[in-house]
Amino acid sequence: MRRRDFTVAWLGGLPLAWAAWAQQPNRLRTVAIVMPYPETDAEVQDRVAAFREELRKFGWQAGENLRFDERWTTDDMGRVQAAVADLVAAMPDTILATGARVMSVVQQQTRSIPVVFVAVSAERGLVASLQRPGGNITGFTLSGLPIVEKLLEILTQIAPSVRRVALIFNPDNPNSPRNIQRFNEAATKLGVEPVIAPIHEPTEIERAIEASAQGPNGGVVFPSDLTILTHRDRVVAAAARHRVPAAYADRAMVAGGGLISFSADRKDLFRRSAQYVNRILRGESPAELPVQQPTRYELVLNLKAAQRLGLEAPPALLVQADEVIE
Repeated sequence: MRRRDFTVAWLGGLPLAWAAWAQQPNRLRTVAIVMPYPETDAEVQDRVAAFREELRKFGWQAGENLRFDERWTTDDMGRVQAAVADLVAAMPDTILATGARVMSVVQQQTRSIPVVFVAVSAERGLVASLQRPGGNITGFTLSGLPIVEKLLEILTQIAPSVRRVALIFNPDNPNSPRNIQRFNEAATKLGVEPVIAPIHEPTEIERAIEASAQGPNGGVVFPSDLTILTHRDRVVAAAARHRVPAAYADRAMVAGGGLISFSADRKDLFRRSAQYVNRILRGESPAELPVQQPTRYELVLNLKAAQRLGLEAPPALLVQADEVIE
C-alpha cells in the first residue's frame, strides 16, 4: 500500500476505532469541560454545577465511574487553543464546551471525539443540519427567538426616549454578521438610529459606552459574547457611570447591576446537555442526536438600576418579566 493510501485509510478508520475504544466496559469515563471564563466566575460555575448534578441522576458519579477534566481559560484564545489541544491528546469520551470561538477551535482540532456544545448558535456551520448533525458535534443552541431584535425592543420599552442605540460586540464572534443585520433591521422598524461599535478589549467597551453617552438619548445593546460576559463588572459599571440604558443577552449582567436582559435560560441548557453526554457515554453517536433549541427564555429587570437612571418600568414590561430585582 502506498503511503498516501495508508494515511487515508487510517484517517477514515478513526471514527470506528474511536467507537470501539469508547465502548470498552468497566472503563472510567472522562468528560472534558472547556469554559472560556475565569474559574472564579460564580455564575458560570453554577451552570456547570447544574450539568454535573443532572449527570449524577443518570448514574454517573465522579470518582466512581466518571472523571471531569475541566479547563477554565478566560477568553484568552491562546489559552483556549492550548487547553483544547491538551484535552484532545488525552482522548476524553466527550467534550462539553461553550462559546462560538471555542467551538471553532474544537472543530479544528478533532473530528472524532464526541462534542456537546452549550449556548452556541448552530447556524455557523457546526453541524450538517439541526435534525441530523452528521459528524462528531451536537448540542444545545442559543438560536430560536431573535434575541438582538428583542433586546432593542425591550430597551425602547424601558427607556422610550432612546433614539440612538449602539450594538457593542466583538467582531471575532462568528455570529457578528448576522447580529449586525438583525440589529439594523430592528432599528429601522423601531425608528432608532443604529450605531455599530465593534470592540476587542475592556477599554474599548468603555469608550463605546462613553461615546453613546455623549449625544442625547443614547442607549446600548450587548449581544451574547464571551468578551462582554467575562468583563461584565466593568461593562455594567461603565454603563452606570455614564448613565446609559443598556440591554444585555445574559441575566448575569443584570444580576451584577445591569438594567435589563433577555436570553435563553443558559442554566437550563447546561442541565439539558447532561442528557446528551449521558447518551454518548452509553454508546450513541452525536451524528444522530438532533441539535436542541432553547425551551425556556427569561426576561430579567433590575429596578434599582432603572431608578438610578431615572427610568420607570412600564406595567406591561413588569408583567412580562420572569425576574424582577428590587
